[in-house]
Amino acid sequence: MSQEVRDVMSISDIKIRDLTANPAPLGLMGFGMTTVLLNIHNAGFYPMDAMILSMGFFYGGLAQIIAGIMEWKKGNTFGTTAFTSYGLFWLTLVGIVLLPKFSESYMALAPATVAFAAYLFMWGLFTLFMFVGTLKGTKALSVVFLALAILFFLLAAGNYLGSAAILRVAGFEGIFTGLAAIYTALGQVLNEAYGKKIVPL
Repeated sequence: MSQEVRDVMSISDIKIRDLTANPAPLGLMGFGMTTVLLNIHNAGFYPMDAMILSMGFFYGGLAQIIAGIMEWKKGNTFGTTAFTSYGLFWLTLVGIVLLPKFSESYMALAPATVAFAAYLFMWGLFTLFMFVGTLKGTKALSVVFLALAILFFLLAAGNYLGSAAILRVAGFEGIFTGLAAIYTALGQVLNEAYGKKIVPL
């Protein structure tokens, strides 16, 4: 066996260790905290304001996109798809709320009730399929995605039917969804920090 062949074989046996941080807690926290704050509004406790929109743009939106790019670098297709998509969901939601308010000519861009319900329904459908992908992961992550799918469908139904009662129920369900995401994120952080399983996931 020639030296060149031996060199190639030895190179193919090299294993690269991934020392980059786990981006999932960042993405889950960006999603979870923003979802809780928005759905406290949906439950009727305070109006839509700059706090919610800023969280949606920066933490729910940009932070999740950053987490998605980091997951891509790790070769995680599910994480890339989930975090990048939900980050862009928050950015589109902020756009839907703000664009019609820029001027009178932009008011015509405000989506009709049916169109907004369709938007939420499509996100629910996407989330339901992503939920199937979580069944091979932790139970905590499955709970987050199942609760989120239910939330989107409730919001779609509430907007389509014009039902304040359904939207209020969706608000409380959304608070649960966000808290589940926060629990999952902090569980990952604490388990890694202590080097053992102290938060069941």
